[in-house]
Amino acid sequence: MLWSLLALGVTVLSLALLGLAGPVYRLGVSLGSAYQIIIWTSHIGGAAALGAIVIAVLAYRARSWMRLTVAAIAAIVGLTSFAIGLNAQLRREHSPAIHDLTTDLENPPTFTAVIARRGNAPNRLDRSSGLAELQRQGYPDLAPVTLQANPEPTFDRALAAAQSLGWEIVTADKSAGRIEATDKTRWFGFEDDVAVRLTPWGTGTRIDVRSVSRTGVGDAGRNAARIKRFLKELQK
Repeated sequence: MLWSLLALGVTVLSLALLGLAGPVYRLGVSLGSAYQIIIWTSHIGGAAALGAIVIAVLAYRARSWMRLTVAAIAAIVGLTSFAIGLNAQLRREHSPAIHDLTTDLENPPTFTAVIARRGNAPNRLDRSSGLAELQRQGYPDLAPVTLQANPEPTFDRALAAAQSLGWEIVTADKSAGRIEATDKTRWFGFEDDVAVRLTPWGTGTRIDVRSVSRTGVGDAGRNAARIKRFLKELQK
């Protein structure tokens, strides 16, 4: 029973330390150090989970059901910790090194109202020459949406969609067809700025979106995911 409890304690501790990676980053620890916390604690959780599985097998053979239950819980907690860390690592390694994404590569939506809020953010808002090609390679499916409705009601739908996603609206200019907002991630508290542009398009309205991280060379795919979530919400 002692080994089962030990395995459970290690896996629970690994999951708890994993959860602290975001808060310690907000307190001033470097992003690289925070990611190292994720990797190492998830590996510890995975190793403890393997030990728990061995203990569970031995407990099953011995018909020790309490020991089996504790070991099974330890294995589940440890594998959860390992899966979270592995997912974070894979997303970071396989996502393009890009933090500024848009549905219009030729004429991206611009920012005005959020500029003052960005302060000394490491990432600038001017797009480098090679950014468009990086996006084409990494996110070929990122594209604007055209709705068969006039700009005025479409603007109301766009604003409602942004609010439903929890974005902080910085400006909403209906006459100009422009919305600017800031979205903060829950775990690490990354602040990303979003611009939505509505343009009359034939008998309908074209909606373009741009999402830019304030910090980080890459964004692990979160800006593309944000744009897609918004466009999906808009089309409901």
